[in-house]
Amino acid sequence: MSGKADPRPTGEGTTSRTRLDRGRGALGPALELVHTGRAPTRAVLTAELGVTRATAGAVAAELEALGLIRVDARPAAAAGSQGRPSHRLEVAEDGPVVLAAQVHADGFRAALVGLGGRIVATAPGSETIDADPAKVLGSVVEAGAELLRTTGRRCVGAGLAVPSAVAEPDGLALNPLHLAWPVGAPVRRIFAECVRDAGITGPAFAANDVNLAALAEHRHGAGRGARDLLCVATGHRGVGGALVLDGRLHTGSSGLALEVGHLTVNPEGRPCHCGGRGCLDVEADPLALLTAAGREPGPEVSLLQQANELIRHHYDAPGVRGAVEALIDRLGLGLAGLVNILNPDRIILGGLHRTLLDADPERLRAVVADRSLWGQSGGVPILACTLDHNSLVGAAELAWQPVLDDPLRALTHQ
Repeated sequence: MSGKADPRPTGEGTTSRTRLDRGRGALGPALELVHTGRAPTRAVLTAELGVTRATAGAVAAELEALGLIRVDARPAAAAGSQGRPSHRLEVAEDGPVVLAAQVHADGFRAALVGLGGRIVATAPGSETIDADPAKVLGSVVEAGAELLRTTGRRCVGAGLAVPSAVAEPDGLALNPLHLAWPVGAPVRRIFAECVRDAGITGPAFAANDVNLAALAEHRHGAGRGARDLLCVATGHRGVGGALVLDGRLHTGSSGLALEVGHLTVNPEGRPCHCGGRGCLDVEADPLALLTAAGREPGPEVSLLQQANELIRHHYDAPGVRGAVEALIDRLGLGLAGLVNILNPDRIILGGLHRTLLDADPERLRAVVADRSLWGQSGGVPILACTLDHNSLVGAAELAWQPVLDDPLRALTHQ
C-alpha cells in the first residue's frame, strides 16, 4: 500500500448523517433549549449540549427539517463584535401546534399554542359550566377543533387545565369544588375521548391548573432560572399552589401535592368547602376580597375581574384598603408557612395574588419575612407571574412534552 489517504470523497450528505446519528439523542434537549429561550444561537446550543459545532449544526438542521425551529444563517453581527456571528435559532412560527384547554368556575377557553409558549389562536370562551364534565369538555374540544380547521395547522397533542387536584395514574378530578362536577370525575379519559372523536391526533393530558401555571412560568415567565420555584395563585375561585424542583413539577406520590388552599390562616374564619374553617382557599380568593370590602358580587363579569378592578380603580374607597390589607396578611401567613417547609428560592404569585402584590409589595414581603425562619435571614424573592394565560400555556406544555422528549419519534409516529 502506498500509505496515501483514500482520494474518494466521503460526500457532505454522508458526513452530515454521521454527525446527526451522533447527535440524535440531543434532538430533544436541543429542542427544549430553543423552546425555553435558553439557546438563542447555535454557539450557545453547542455549549449547552457539550457537542462539537458540527454536531450542533446537524441537530439544528434536523429540527428545522422537522418544521420545529428556524435557523437564521445570516444574522447581523453585534456592534463591536469580532469573528463570524453565530446562527440564530428560533421556534418555527408556522410549525405544529397543540390544543390547549382550560376550564374554570366562570367558563372555559381553548387555544392553539406553538413552541415557545406562543398562543397562536384563541376561541371565544364560554361563561357557563355544565355540571356534566363530558358536555363541557366536548364543547371546549370542539372550539379547539374549529380553530384547527380555520387555521389549517398541524396538531400534535392536547392538554387540559382544571381547577382540581388530578390524581395519578388515572387522571381523576378529586376536588372540583367550584365546578359542581362529580368527585373523582375521570377528566383525562373524557378529554382524550373528546379529542379523538373530534379527529385530533396526538396524545391528550390533563392536570391541575396551578401546577400548569407554575410549569409555564418556569419555562417562559417569571420562574425562569429558579431551582425551587413555589407558585401560589387564586383565579376565579379558591387558592392553589405548585412547586417546580429542578425543572420538573413536584406532584407527590399520586399527583396531589401542594394543596396549599387548605392551610388554615384564620382559625375563626369562613367555613371552607373541605369541612375546615379559615382556609387560604376561602380567606384569600376574589370572593373573600369582595365580601371583606362590603361589595356584592355581580353577574356581569368574573369574580376575578371584579376583585382586580376593585383594587386597581377603587383602592382608596371606604373599606377597600382594609380588605386588601387583611387579604395580604392572610396570604403572607400562608406563604410564610410554605417557606418554612419548602425553602424555595423564588415565589411567584398569580391571579388576584399578583394584584395584591402590586398593591402593597412591602406589606406582603414584611409579613412573610416576619413569620418565616428563612425570611428573617434575607428573604425569598416574591414576584408576580408574567404570563397572562399561564394555565393555558401550561396545558400546552403537557402536550408538547412528548415532542420535547423525542421529537423524531413524536412527529413520525402520528
